[in-house]
Order: sequence, then C-alpha cells, then structure tokens
Amino acid sequence: MNPVTAAAEVCSPADLIARRPVGQSLEAPFYVSEEFFDLDIEAVFARSWLFVAAEAELPEPGDYVTVTIGSYSVIVVRDDEDVRAFHNVCRHRGARILNEERGSVGNIVCGYHRWTYGVDGRLLHAESQAPGFDPSCFGLRTVHARTVAGLVFICLADEPPADFDEVAARIEPYLAPHSLAKAKVATQIDLVENGNWKLTMENNRECYHCVGHPELQACYFPIYGYQEQDIPPALRPAYERFQRADAEARKTYDSLGLPYAEIEELDTRPTGFRIQREPLDLAGESYTPDGTAACKRLLADFPTARLGRLSMHIQPNSWFHFMADHAITFSTIPLGPDRTLVRTTWLVHADAVEGIDYDLDTMTKVWKATNDQDAVLVARAHQGISSPAYLPGPYGPTEEQVEAFANWYVTRLKAHLELQP
Repeated sequence: MNPVTAAAEVCSPADLIARRPVGQSLEAPFYVSEEFFDLDIEAVFARSWLFVAAEAELPEPGDYVTVTIGSYSVIVVRDDEDVRAFHNVCRHRGARILNEERGSVGNIVCGYHRWTYGVDGRLLHAESQAPGFDPSCFGLRTVHARTVAGLVFICLADEPPADFDEVAARIEPYLAPHSLAKAKVATQIDLVENGNWKLTMENNRECYHCVGHPELQACYFPIYGYQEQDIPPALRPAYERFQRADAEARKTYDSLGLPYAEIEELDTRPTGFRIQREPLDLAGESYTPDGTAACKRLLADFPTARLGRLSMHIQPNSWFHFMADHAITFSTIPLGPDRTLVRTTWLVHADAVEGIDYDLDTMTKVWKATNDQDAVLVARAHQGISSPAYLPGPYGPTEEQVEAFANWYVTRLKAHLELQP
C-alpha cells in the first residue's frame, strides 16, 4: 500500500481536515470512506441551505415531493399560501408517512395508524387517544423552507445559516425576469453517478475537461475559468468570438435592465454562491445544437431570445442555467460514498405546448449528452481515487472554482467540528 494512503487511513477526519493543503485535491478518505460520508451529511447537508425543487414541481396545493438526505426524509409540499417542508416522520410512533417521490394529497395521512395532518403540518385526526390528548402538540416537525424567485430551498438545521437572506436578495434581481414561479416542468431526468458527490461538484466547477463535451462546446464558449493570457491556441477563435458576443450582449442587457455582473463568493460565506449573465455561442439563444431557442414561447415577455445564459452555483449541491426560452436546474444528493443522484429539470413557460412550441429532444439533447459524459468522468475519477496509488494532485489556474469548492467544504467541516464537545 502507498505509504501516504496508509497514513491517511489511520488519521482521524479532524487530522485530515486540518492538514489539507491549499491548491490540491483532497486525500482519498474524503471521497471513499463511510466516515466522511456520514460527516458530510451531518456537517454539510444537514446544516446548509439546499436547493430541492422548482416551484413548478409543486403547482397546486397538496402537490409534494420527498427528498432523502442521508437518514433524513423531508416532505416539501405546497399549501394554499406557500411551500412548506416537514420531516417525513409520523408524530405517533415515527413511521415514514409518504413513500413516493412525488404526488398530490388532500391531507397527509400516515399509512400505519391513519394519523392525519394538513398540508400546513397540523395534526387533524388521531383516533382513539386518551382524554386530554392535545393535537396541537403533535403537528409534523417543520424543516426550514424558502422560495427564491421560483426556486425552493430547505435547511435541516435548527439554526440555518443566517446569510441566506442576503444571498437571496442579491440573486433575486437576476432570476426574477425569467418568471420561474410561472413556469412548468417540461421534463426531469434522474441520473445516478458512480462517484462521490464532491467529485460531481468538482467536475461541474471547471471546464478544463470540456473537450469531452462536443455537444456542449458547440453552443457554449469553452473558455470558462481561463484568464486571457492562459487561453490555449485551440481556444483562441472561441475566445475572440466570445469577446464580440459579450460586447453585444452587454448592450442588450443594459437596454433591458437585466443585471449581468459577476458576483462570486463561493468560499467566503456559509451560503457560497456565484451568479453571472453572459452570451452563448452560435445563435446565442439557448443550449441547443445550433444555439437557437428550443422553445418558441419564451419564459417571460422578452423582446429577444438572444440573451445568452444566466448561470448560478450555490454551495453545496446545485447549479442552474436560465435562458430566455427555458431554464435548467441541477441538484445533487449523496446516496453513498460512491453514488450520487444528479437531478436535472427543464422548465418552460406554463402555456408552452410540447410538439408545437418546443421539441423535447432538441431542448434536452445538449445537457443529456453532457450529463452522461460527466457521469463517465466522475466514475473514472472515483475509481482512480479508490486506488492505493492515488495521491492528491494540483489544481491548475482554470480550476480555481474547484479549489473554492474544496475550501468551502473543508471550512464547513471545521466549523462543525469546532461545535462538538
């Protein structure tokens, strides 16, 4: 066995966290051990704001989705006024209540002893209880839930990160013009990647590997993360096209009052995020093989479809692309040290009609191919890291957001461990 790997195996998580060098990939146990998987759930996923659904997935009162995060199960449901979230645990004897991934209910009924809750979480009916039983003391346990411009976030912590209000206020002006709360789901695809969730997120945070995404490169300027002096000769034509398209796009954004400036605070706050609006290649309208809009009915009353992409990352588990014609949300949920659920959702205008306003294959072609290619790359990364021969390697200049993710992640672990007795 490699001596460095062997040493890592006998170190505690706290030791590995403390000695993590800046600018290098994490040591193997961070990715492959059950101990770190459990710590990731406890320190990161149970303490951060997580994107879990678009409001379009919950269009009517009673519509719900369930989300599984480690040993937690959460019901996210729309009531008459808002979106709420509850632990999926009956207050009688703890049975799991809703067992489907999504659906619609009038009330939330436990299938064990028929305890019945409203979609606001109140206990409405519990048969054969003792005199003096007070239903108001046995409502479903709440989970913090917030909607931001049509996106639903939850936090499992008793005290969520306090910076989310500020983050929401800063990103909402970027998102609001796309009218996501009035959109509908065109399709949703779940993909299980055979790798650790951090490898999924690290892969998403760089385009160093984008030569492996020919469909994406056709409509997307593949210069993400590059400084001008670092642009390789093969990408110089794309960079020059980007410069011209960016100048044109900024004029359009200014004329329409669309915010576009980059805000990047990926590892300087508990709710790390990045948001920016910039052009796409070819027709410049959407993520399609020729760059033209995939949906004739635009998401909002835009005078042009040529608005490029508004991209957003939010630590720890989500990224997004919003165009004039449709939007795409991505979320990741750890299933185990070596398995990660990647959920991709395409949103269109509520009145858009499939086969008339949009062709689903055209709309999804680029990102279906890209997701499948990324799944292969993530699996290969996990396989290599699982080898005794693995040693952490250096991040290059174009991988600065990978370093920001790793730094944010390690900072969250440190903050959690400092609170332990």
